[in-house]
Amino acid sequence: MNCLGSRLAVVTIAVSFALPAAAQFAPPPARPAAPKATAPKTTAPSPRAASCHNGASFDRFLADVKSQAVAAGVSQRTISEASPYLVYDQGIVNRDRGQRVFGQLFTEFAGRMAAPYRMQNGQQHIKQHAAAFARAEKEYGVPPAVIAAFWGLESDFGVNMGNLPTLKSLVSLAYDCRRSEMFVNETIAALKIIDRGDLTPDEMIGSWAGELGQTQFLPAHYVNYAVDYDGDGQRDLLRSEDDVIGSTANYIANGLKWRRGEPWLEEIKVPQNLPWDQTDLSVQLPRSKWAQFGVTYPDGRPLPNDNLAASVLLPMGRNGPAFMAYANFAAYTEWNNSLIYSTTAGYLASRIAGAAPMRRPAGQVAQLPFNELKQLQQLLVQAGFDVGKIDGVLGQQSRAAVKAMQIKYGLPADSWPTAELLARMRGGTAQAQPAAMVR
Repeated sequence: MNCLGSRLAVVTIAVSFALPAAAQFAPPPARPAAPKATAPKTTAPSPRAASCHNGASFDRFLADVKSQAVAAGVSQRTISEASPYLVYDQGIVNRDRGQRVFGQLFTEFAGRMAAPYRMQNGQQHIKQHAAAFARAEKEYGVPPAVIAAFWGLESDFGVNMGNLPTLKSLVSLAYDCRRSEMFVNETIAALKIIDRGDLTPDEMIGSWAGELGQTQFLPAHYVNYAVDYDGDGQRDLLRSEDDVIGSTANYIANGLKWRRGEPWLEEIKVPQNLPWDQTDLSVQLPRSKWAQFGVTYPDGRPLPNDNLAASVLLPMGRNGPAFMAYANFAAYTEWNNSLIYSTTAGYLASRIAGAAPMRRPAGQVAQLPFNELKQLQQLLVQAGFDVGKIDGVLGQQSRAAVKAMQIKYGLPADSWPTAELLARMRGGTAQAQPAAMVR
C-alpha cells in the first residue's frame, strides 16, 4: 500500500512475471520459517540527503527518529533490538529515484498478470482456505475473489515477498529528502510491529520500498489493519494465510472503504457514437443512462435499467477494452494509483469470481513510442497542465490533460494519446483551459 493511502506504482509487485505456471500451484508449507535478515552493512549516504535535515548526519538523524519512536510508545528494548538493522543503504535510495512505473499496454500487462494460471490459483486458494475467506466476507463484506486477486498480484500467494531487510529500506528512504516524513512514520510503525510481538527485526524481510507480507502492507497499514485471524496471538502476514486473508479484508473494508454487496468492475461493449468526453472515472452516470447511450454487456445483453452509478473506463481508448467501473473501483485506485495496475487487479478479481475473459481489440491499438509520449507530456505542460512527472508513462493526470486537448481540437475525447493529437499540439495553436479546470 502506497504513501498517503495509495500504493507505490512500482514494478516490485510484478516480480513473478517469469515464474512458470507450475510453480504458482505449489501451495506453501504451513507456517514456513520466516526468512532471516543478517544485520546489514551501512553505505555512505549521498551528501544531498542531509539537505532536508538541517545538515544533520545520518547518525544524528537516526537518533532523532529513535527519540520520536520512544515518544510514540516504542520500548527501549525494541530500539536496541532493531538498531543493528537501522543502517543507511544508498542503493535503496537510488532504486527509489530510478523506479519505472507501469508503461505497458493494458492488454499486455493484464495478459501477463491476470493470466489464466493466476486466476486458477486464486480459485484454488479460495477453496483451500474456504473457512477464512467465508469469515472475512461475513465480517468485512469483501468478496473472496477481491482478496485473492491482490494476494496473487502482490506476491503470487506468498512465493515472492521480497528479499531485503525492511528496516534498512525504511530508514534509508526516511533520510532521503524525497518522501522523508512518510518514511520516518513508516520506520516508527515498523518498530511498533516489533514492539507488539508480531515480527522480530530479522524476520522483517520485504520489498525495497519497505512493504511486508503476502499482500505487501506498508508498516503503518500493518499496524492499523493486521488482525490475528488464526488465534495464535500474533499478526503474521508473512507466514499465516489466515492472518493474510483477514488483514487484507480489514484493510480493503475499513482502509479503502469497500461497499458491501456492490460490484467493482465489469467488461462492457461501447458503441462508436458514445459521447467520449463522458468516459472518465470522474464521470458517474446511472446504468440506465449508459444503456440509453447504447452501452451493453460484451455479448449484447442490456445493462440493468437501474440507478446504480458507474463510470466507463477505457484503459486504451475507444478502440481497446471497455469496462464499467463502480464505486468500489476506487478501492483499487487507492491500493495502487497506477491505472494499469488497478484495472488489472479489478479484472483479475472478476475472472476469479467467474467472469469470462475480456474481448481482445478488433485491431491493433496504436501506442505512441516512449519518446513521443514524453514530448506530448512536455507540450501538455507548456499548454498549462500539471501532468506530474514527465516520464513517458500515461498516468491519470496525463490522461486528463489529453482528454482536455482532444476536446479542444474536436477529436474523440477518450483520453488515449494519438499521433494525430501529437501532430496538432506540435503545431502549437491551441491553449488549454487552466489545469485546475480539467483534473
